[in-house]
Amino acid sequence: MTQTQDWEALRWVVDDLAYHQARVLLLVQAVAANPGHARKLDGLTKLAKLDFLVRYPALASVILDDLADNEPRMHLSDEEVAAPTEVEDPMTRYKYGPWDDRYYPVVGALISRGLLRYVKGRRGSVALAPTPAGRRFAQALTEDSLWREIAERCEVVAEASEGLSGNALKERIYDRLAGLMDRPHREVIA
Repeated sequence: MTQTQDWEALRWVVDDLAYHQARVLLLVQAVAANPGHARKLDGLTKLAKLDFLVRYPALASVILDDLADNEPRMHLSDEEVAAPTEVEDPMTRYKYGPWDDRYYPVVGALISRGLLRYVKGRRGSVALAPTPAGRRFAQALTEDSLWREIAERCEVVAEASEGLSGNALKERIYDRLAGLMDRPHREVIA
């Protein structure tokens, strides 16, 4: 590889992580803003399952009983409805359902930038909440036309998942999407 190719590859990694950080921040903000989630996103399992529903939006109404198939704030295209697993950024099948190995560096980066903070979770789990700076940045993203649809999807998923734990979401995903989850670990969900 040439030095130019190395820099292009590095820029792609940085841009990719920035995209995931922005989406995760919007999701944590949407969940924390909802009183039914106790003002925090409780646990990495819940983060992964809610993020799955944001990234695979045509499957969200299958998992979330309080979400209508035609919810306009999900911004579902005809293509997404026709091929619900053909998404821009797929996840992998893991021991506890859909997962993305980028969560650790993404959450770490958001914590280190002062946009998220750790708070006490249920039964010893790690919970996340936005800081004041994180809330302001999430609000700015929400107002940007490039992020508005993702922000609205996050809000809808947060509303419809009120009262559900990460484990309850995992169980619903395994039960209601059994054919999709019946694959070897580390295989892309597509």
